[in-house]
Amino acid sequence: MKRVTGIGGVFFKCKDPEQVKAWYEKHLGLKTDAYGTSFEWRQGDDSSKLGFTQWSPFPADTDYFHPSQSEFMLNYRVEDLRALVEVLKQEGVTILDEIEEYEYGKFVHILDNEGHKIELWEPVDTEYDKVVEGRTK
Repeated sequence: MKRVTGIGGVFFKCKDPEQVKAWYEKHLGLKTDAYGTSFEWRQGDDSSKLGFTQWSPFPADTDYFHPSQSEFMLNYRVEDLRALVEVLKQEGVTILDEIEEYEYGKFVHILDNEGHKIELWEPVDTEYDKVVEGRTK
């Protein structure tokens, strides 16, 4: 069973997400929206399929990274989230919540061995493509 298939997102805390997004847009050309930006790419196994990696600054006081005290959180793309969660439970990995389903994929959060919160995402890229506003190609 494949576990992680790629990076789905990079999330980090900052003092002023709007100013950070504006800086990255002005100086590095990222087209940002309310969530940050999304990088579009082609999947290696099948180049006809799109893939996405999300880049998102969060407010410094966000609870979204809780219980981790880290300044960042990574989102990893996976193929079969339900099966992976069952394996991770058997391996003693801390699962923080129940799997949530949206039209653009399934999500769950876990902790690594040092307490960093990790978001696992089983994407539905065709649906994610419809909700992305500020995509960088």
